[in-house]
Amino acid sequence: MAERTLSIIKPDAVSKGVIGKIVDRFESNDLRIAAMKKVQLSRAMAEQFYAIHRERPFFGELVGFMTSGPVVVMVLEGDNAVAKNRELMGATNPKEAAAGTIRADFAESIDANAVHGSDSAENAALEISQFFAEFEIL
Repeated sequence: MAERTLSIIKPDAVSKGVIGKIVDRFESNDLRIAAMKKVQLSRAMAEQFYAIHRERPFFGELVGFMTSGPVVVMVLEGDNAVAKNRELMGATNPKEAAAGTIRADFAESIDANAVHGSDSAENAALEISQFFAEFEIL
C-alpha cells in the first residue's frame, strides 16, 4: 500500500483562489488525492490539531489564523508521500523556500504559509484520523 500523508490548504491560499494550482502540484508529482474536503475549523478543532504547539507563544495566533476561513484537507497517497509533500511545500518560511515550491509561490509569511503537511508517517495517520473516516479515503 502506498504511503499516506495529510495536506491542508490553509485559509490564506483558499482565499486567494489557488486551490486548483496547489492540487495540480500534488497530482503532477505522483501524489494521488485519496480524499478531499473543504471545511471551516472550529476553535476546538484547531486547538486539538495543533495541541503539540499549545505551550508555544504563537499558538493563539495559529489557532486564530486556521479558523479565519475555510481550509481544504486532503489525504495524499503515493511512494514516499510524506517526504514528497514536504519537498513540494518548501520551507516553513516562504522567504527561505526554494523557487518553485508551493510556499515560495503562494505563501505570504511564516504564519500565512499556504499549506500544512504531516512531518512523519506516524503523525500523518493521527492527523488523517482527525478529519477523515476510513470509508472516506478511496
